[in-house]
Amino acid sequence: MSYPKQVYTGDTGEINANFRPSDTPPNVGTAGKDAIHYLATTTTTQGEYGLYRVEMSAKAGGPKTHFHKTISESFFILNGTVRLFNGEQWIDAQQGDFLHVPQGGLHAFRNDSDAPADMLLLFTPGAPREEYFEGLSQLADATDEERAQFFDKHDSYFVE
Repeated sequence: MSYPKQVYTGDTGEINANFRPSDTPPNVGTAGKDAIHYLATTTTTQGEYGLYRVEMSAKAGGPKTHFHKTISESFFILNGTVRLFNGEQWIDAQQGDFLHVPQGGLHAFRNDSDAPADMLLLFTPGAPREEYFEGLSQLADATDEERAQFFDKHDSYFVE
């Protein structure tokens, strides 16, 4: 395996880092409850990846078993207990635990515990997950057809 294609062609480097303080309010939801923080979006990484911090309240539940055709998804537990489904079994993942799911891999996650939990979600390559996260709250009144179109657009295929 070799390094990827060169992206930067200069000789002196640039000042172009993005710092996000820990007290930055979440982009979706309410801090300390169910919230999503956009740490590194597809736009800021030029499509390389998307990194998000997810805060889950106690008994928050989570998405049903699904897969993605174009993106992989990785989970890193920061604190609390998050139930991760690896396609075969549910695992009670705790601080420091990691799960990588390649494209096509069945997976799900949820917080069934009586305590809040935080985790990092990493999507590679980058995809417009911000639009997905923001659109989820608008699905309550959507028709089945609208819901199916939304999930198809966002590479999320749920299984029964």
